[in-house]
Order: sequence, then structure tokens, then C-alpha cells
Amino acid sequence: MQELFLKAQRMELTEYHVYKKLALISKDKKNKKILNRIADEEMEHYKYMKSVTKQDTGYSKWDYFWHVGLARTLGFTFALKLMEKGEHHAQECYRELSKTDKHAAKLIQEEHEHEDALLNMLEEEKLQYAGSIVLGLNDALVELTGALAGFTFALQDSRLVGVIGLITGFAASLSMAASGYLQSQEEESDEKNPITAAIYTGITYFITVLLLVAPFFILSEVFISLAITLAIAIGIIFSYTYYITVAKSLPFWGRFSRMAGISLGVSLLSFGVGYLLKHTLGIAV
Repeated sequence: MQELFLKAQRMELTEYHVYKKLALISKDKKNKKILNRIADEEMEHYKYMKSVTKQDTGYSKWDYFWHVGLARTLGFTFALKLMEKGEHHAQECYRELSKTDKHAAKLIQEEHEHEDALLNMLEEEKLQYAGSIVLGLNDALVELTGALAGFTFALQDSRLVGVIGLITGFAASLSMAASGYLQSQEEESDEKNPITAAIYTGITYFITVLLLVAPFFILSEVFISLAITLAIAIGIIFSYTYYITVAKSLPFWGRFSRMAGISLGVSLLSFGVGYLLKHTLGIAV
């Protein structure tokens, strides 16, 4: 158990430094106060573990730079909830110690409070506009993968499919930005700026478009390009679903399978429509 306790002790000190650093760089006074409060509790946990192990431990510089880097790029909430999900070493130690020490039981309660009471209080623009990002991402994945699948069988020319897909995607991104703007106006929320919501929706849509059409410009074999595009779509769905479920403490597999199933289902139907139109209308490219 000594080795396990030392790992937990090292992790508590690492988390103390992460929270303190993020409190230092946070511009929001409320977030700064929350992060400093959690950091102080993590230091208390470290001191308690030190009283058990009778040893000093340093902190993990790799974990420190990794989580601070994640927080800077993907947001405080995602990085910190991901870090808290890795606290199984500490919680296992506290459960063991709580059998003989009442103070350890208090530490277990504080560990749960970090996730439930404190981290959920953090306010971030990325999560406030998550609905706008989902609107752009979901529509681009469903509409464009379907369109590219239909174009693939109807035209069977990789570069032509890519050009048409890019033009279609660009026009659709402008349309979705306008939809995001109107949707935010209808919500009448003081927290969300309609123009910012439109920017998030439009940019998310167009970036997704660029990723999906890229294989058609790189490869000459149209069906291989389509297969890679579908794989990219699944990768995007997986990555974003993982991000949002960690940041908002939601179940992963149900959301992922639903979004992936819709996207692939639309692609399959569009592929069939492209096949029928090609043979019905006698299109030859």
C-alpha cells in the first residue's frame, strides 16, 4: 500500500500546482476563487498523505504541463474534469485509510465535491456556446457526408466530387451561421451573444467541411476517398462526443452511437439515391 499512497500523494501535489496555475491565468474572478479553493484543499490532502507516508514527493511535471496545456486549448472544465476522473489512486487510498481514520472519510467527501459542486460552477465561453458548436458540427457531418456519398456514385470523379462538396459546404456554412444567429435571438439569453453564436456555428461547419472533402483532393480513387471521409466523420464524432461528455459529465456511448448512426445512415441513403439517379438519368462524367 505504501507505493499506492505515494502515487496518490504525488498526484495531490500535481493537482495543487495545476489548480494554482489555472487560478493565476484565469481572468474570471469567480473561476479564480473556485480554482484557488480547490488548490488549497488539494494541498491539505497532500499534507495528510505525507503524514501517512512520512515521505516528501515531488509533483509530476509531465502531468502538470499536459493538463495546463489542455486547459489553455480545450477549456478549464474539460481539462480539470479529465484530471479528476484520474483520481482513482487517491480515492482507493482514502477508502483504505477511512477504515481506521475518520479524517480520511472527510477527504473522500471532498474529492466528490470537487466534481459535483465546484467544477460545475466554472463558467466558460466554450461550454456556453456548445449548442452552437453542435449545431454546426452535426449539420456538417450529416448533410455533407450524405451529399459526398451521393456525389461519389453519381459522378465517380474524385476531384469533381471534392470541388462540388467544397462549394456546397461553403454555402451551407453561411446558411448555418445565419441559422445560429436567428436561433440565439429566439432564445433571448443574456449569456449568449447571437453574433458570437453565429461565428461558432459557421466556423465549426466550415472546418468540418474542409476535413471531409480533403481526401477527394488528395486521392484519385473516389471510393477510397469516400471511405476515408466516413472514417474522418466517425473520428470527429468520437472526439467531440468525448469532449462534451467529459466537460458536462454526461454518458458517452449513447450520444456517440446516436450521432454516428444518423451520419452513416444518411450517407448510406444518399449513396443509394446517387446510384439510382445515375442509372435513371443516364449521367456519365
